[in-house]
Amino acid sequence: MPAETIHVSVAWPYANGDLHIGHLAGVYLPADIFARYHRLRGNRVLMVSGSDSHGTPITVEADKRGVSPQAVFEHYHERFLRTQQKIGISYDLFTHTDTENHHQIAQDIFNLLLERGFLYLEKQTLLYSESEKRFLPDRYVEGGCYICKYPHARGDQCDNCGNLMDATQLIDPHSRNNPEDKLIKRESQHYFLDLAKFTEPILEYLAAHEAHWRPNVSRFSQNFVKEGLRGRPITRDIDWGVRVPLTGWEDKRLYVWFDAVMGYFSASIEWANNIGEPDAWKHWWYNPEAKIYNFIGKDNIPFHTIIWQAELLGIDGIYNEGDTAYGGVPLQMPYDVPANEFMNIEGQQFSTSRNWAVWLPDILERYQADAVRFYVARTFPERQDSDFSWEGFLARVNNELLAAWGNLVNRMLGFAFKRFEGEVPAYDQLTAADEAILARTEAGLETVGALLAAVRLKDGLEETLRLAREVNGWLNEREPWKTYKPDRADAARAVYTALRCIDTLKVLFAPFTPFSSQQVHAMLGYEGQLFGELRIENYAEDSRAHLALVYDGSAAIGEWKASALPPGQKLKQPSPLFVKLEPEIVEREREFLGRERAEGVIG
Repeated sequence: MPAETIHVSVAWPYANGDLHIGHLAGVYLPADIFARYHRLRGNRVLMVSGSDSHGTPITVEADKRGVSPQAVFEHYHERFLRTQQKIGISYDLFTHTDTENHHQIAQDIFNLLLERGFLYLEKQTLLYSESEKRFLPDRYVEGGCYICKYPHARGDQCDNCGNLMDATQLIDPHSRNNPEDKLIKRESQHYFLDLAKFTEPILEYLAAHEAHWRPNVSRFSQNFVKEGLRGRPITRDIDWGVRVPLTGWEDKRLYVWFDAVMGYFSASIEWANNIGEPDAWKHWWYNPEAKIYNFIGKDNIPFHTIIWQAELLGIDGIYNEGDTAYGGVPLQMPYDVPANEFMNIEGQQFSTSRNWAVWLPDILERYQADAVRFYVARTFPERQDSDFSWEGFLARVNNELLAAWGNLVNRMLGFAFKRFEGEVPAYDQLTAADEAILARTEAGLETVGALLAAVRLKDGLEETLRLAREVNGWLNEREPWKTYKPDRADAARAVYTALRCIDTLKVLFAPFTPFSSQQVHAMLGYEGQLFGELRIENYAEDSRAHLALVYDGSAAIGEWKASALPPGQKLKQPSPLFVKLEPEIVEREREFLGRERAEGVIG
C-alpha cells in the first residue's frame, strides 16, 4: 500500500486556564492516537496546533488577575506545553497565534479576501458599556439564549444548544464583570465575511464528504447552510489580537474566530521554516492526494465545516502562484472533521466556574499517563456525550488495562526471563492452536487499523482489548507453567507464541498507550524507540522568541506490522507496566471536585 499524506489539524485551546479532561477527550487524545497510528503505518504525517492567544477569554482572565493578556497567555501556553508533553500528545508543532508568522498570514488572507470582494463594510449594532466607556466584546456579555432559553448563554455562543449567538438579541444581556452595568446599543463599523457567496460550493463540498463524516457533523453542517448563510463580522472593537491591516483601523482587531482557524495553515508554514525546508508544508496543503483531518469538539463544528472552508475558497490558491510542483492548485480543504461530543464529570456538566473539572496537570501528578489515556479512550464521546467517573477509572484501569494487558505481559515475560535464561525460547514446531492464536492476533493489525483509519478510535481500542483477552484465554488453556517440567519443549512453544502475540499487541496498543508499549518493546529485547521524542523548543522570530512543543520522529523505528521475534533474543529484566489502583481513590478524588484550585501567580 503506498504511503498516504495525512494532516492532523487540532483545535486551538484558549490560553486562559489549564487543560482539563474534556480537552483531552474531545480533541487532543483522539488526534494523537490517529497521528501515532498513521506514523506507525509509515504515512507522512503533519500534526499541528497551538494556544489561541487572542480570544476574549484571555482578556477576561487578565482583567480578573490584574495583568496583561500577554502575561496570561504566555503563562498558560507554557503550562500547555508541559502538560501535553507529559501525556504524550505528539504534535509536530504546537505553537501559538501571537507569532509574527501567524499575524502576517492572517493579515495577508484578510487583504486577499477584501481584494476579491468577499468582505464588505457594514455598521453593526453592538452593546456598549457606559461605565467602562467601550463596546463590550461578546465574551464579556451574558444573558438568556433566544433559541433554547438557557439562562447563561455567552455573547458569542450558547453552550447548551451550541448555536452561535448575536449578543444584542440575548434575553436581558448584562456585563459578566458587572451584572448591574447598564448596556446600551450603539453602532460601530466593521468588515463582514460574505458567507452567502459560498453557499453553493460549500453545499457541494458537504455532499461530497457526507459518506465518511460522522452523521451528527454532516447533519448539523448541512442544516446550518440550508437555513441561510449570513455575513459575519470579522473585525471587532478590542485592542488585543491581530491588527486590521488598514489605515484608520488601529483601534480594531481581527475577530479571533476568523484568524484562529487559519492557524492550521500558518502553523504548517512555521513548522516548515523551523525545520529548514520552507516549502515542506506544500506537501499537505497543495497536494490533492493529501487528507486533512480537523479534530475538534462539537461546539466548534460550524467554524471547521463552513467558515474555514469559505476562507479557503475565497483565497483560492494565492500562496502557490509560480510554484513548479503545485502551480494553480487551490489550497486543500478538510477531508474529515471528526468532531467529538462532550465528556461530563461524575454525571454533571463540566464547569470551570464551579471547578467541576478534572484538571490534567493534577491527574498527571497522581496517575500514570497511559492509565489516563486508556480510560479516556475507553470513554471517548465519539457519537454521544460520555461521562468521566472515578469509579469507572478505577474499574477500567484495574479490570481491563492491568488485568487483560499488564498481567499478560508481566507473567509471560517474567516466566520467560526466569525459565528460559533471559532469552526468547527456541522451539521445534508450533501446535495448531499456537498457529491459530498468532494468526488471529496478527489479523488485528488489519481490523484495528481499519477502525483507526476511519477515526473509530473507541472501537479500535475495544477490538485490541478483545484480542488481548483472547490471548489470555488461549494461554490459560496452554498453561506452560504446568508443562515446563514434564515437557520443556512444549512449554517453549507456548511461551514463544505468547511473546510473539505480546509483541504484536504492543503495536496495537501503541497509539493508545505509547509509554507502556515502549516499555514492552524494551523488555522484549529490542533497541530504539517506537516513536520519536517530544521536546520543548525556543524559536526566535524577528522581535522575540517563543516556546513550542515539537515531535521529532527521525529516530522512530515503530511499524504497524506483525511480530518477527527471533528465538534467542535477549530479554530485559521485566518490571510491572501499570500500578494497581486502590478503591480509596474514588472518594478522595471526588472530594477535589468543586474545590478551589490554585494555578499560580501570573506576572
